[in-house]
Amino acid sequence: MSKKKPLLVGISGGIGAGKTLISKIFSLLNVPIYNADDRAKWLMAYHQTLKNNISKEFGEESYAQDGELNRSYLANIVFADPVKTSRINELVHPVVGEDFKQWVDRQEAVYILKEAALLFETGSYKSLNATIHVTASASIRTERVKARDPQRSTAQIKQIIQKQLTDKEKNKLADFLVTNDESILVIPQVIKIHAQLLAMAK
Repeated sequence: MSKKKPLLVGISGGIGAGKTLISKIFSLLNVPIYNADDRAKWLMAYHQTLKNNISKEFGEESYAQDGELNRSYLANIVFADPVKTSRINELVHPVVGEDFKQWVDRQEAVYILKEAALLFETGSYKSLNATIHVTASASIRTERVKARDPQRSTAQIKQIIQKQLTDKEKNKLADFLVTNDESILVIPQVIKIHAQLLAMAK
């Protein structure tokens, strides 16, 4: 008899909302977490076909002599240009999608979490069974990012926030919300959602 596939649940939130912290709380409840953004970085560095395609598309400068991904080059050349950003996403997203499928096949849990910064913006939430959106005000998020990434200016952080969908837009698309602005405890919110997801997965 084939094993039952786990329920696929996405978790996202704007920069500085604290989705990684919330994911860690879920992991303490033995929920497997797939971090799509971390895996994308790993695959860009080690997946040979993807590396070849990136080099072909954006030049051999995309990788250093030792094969290391040249992040500063890509950040300056690719991510500053919306057309090139769209093109690199077209190369990376299918590879991440396949990697995610293979990872899911190895899981034994009743549900898993896919953590991704642009879950709603890319439309990848549509392939999942449910989604969680982590929210916090723009001012709180800005302060958190400044503390975490002191090299970023307030203007840069605001620019990133403006490129992402608003909380209002994402709240409409999400099935569950976690408020992470220090006005309400997050652990009880996570435990409540965990119970609801376990019930959904039955």
